[in-house]
Amino acid sequence: MFKTVVTLFRGSVAAAGEELEDRTALLILDQQMRDAAAAVERSKRTLALAIAQDQQEGRRLEATIARIADLETRAVAALDGGREDLAKEAAEAIAGLEADRDAALTARALFATEIARLKRHVASAQARITELDRGRRVARASEAVRSLRRGGIETARPYESTLPEAESTLRRLRERQIEAQAADDALTELDAATGPLASAEKLAEQGFGPRIKPNADDVLARLKSKRPATA
Repeated sequence: MFKTVVTLFRGSVAAAGEELEDRTALLILDQQMRDAAAAVERSKRTLALAIAQDQQEGRRLEATIARIADLETRAVAALDGGREDLAKEAAEAIAGLEADRDAALTARALFATEIARLKRHVASAQARITELDRGRRVARASEAVRSLRRGGIETARPYESTLPEAESTLRRLRERQIEAQAADDALTELDAATGPLASAEKLAEQGFGPRIKPNADDVLARLKSKRPATA
């Protein structure tokens, strides 16, 4: 008798836990997706700031290079005019500007690396959020259907609840696996879009090498070649 009571208690706890998980799963998913979307927005702002700083550094670099060129021209003119003192003064200024130029070049290289990383991160996160949103819509539809069934379409008697609960658990497991697979597929497609094949396609579009994929002009030419010759 004691063993039966313990078994019933454990079964009640398990059933209550599953019911609580069912009731709160969509709420938790909604909040997690809101948090993820907010994180993506923060990443976008960071990316925009990095791009702005890189552009500012680029303008500073261009101005420095222009000043170096101008001072070099003037220093040469001073040497031609016999004013080595002025040329030396200009050379000192040029040395300082060249140090600024080198620092700007280093900064721009760092910005370029960080911008590329942030772009990949944002693109990956957006793709995963899109897939999660699709999965969420499917889950909501499934939950609505299940609620209708519980409301009277397929109401089960208390002693028949074990099998429907097992089927419900299986549905939840399948939905989670589908969502996980969709996210993995999206990441794979994103990697393919930024990999060697994408680079080859970009080069082909610029006329460097044959096309990887046919375009509208290729298809039109093929269709014209199939037309019968006219007199």
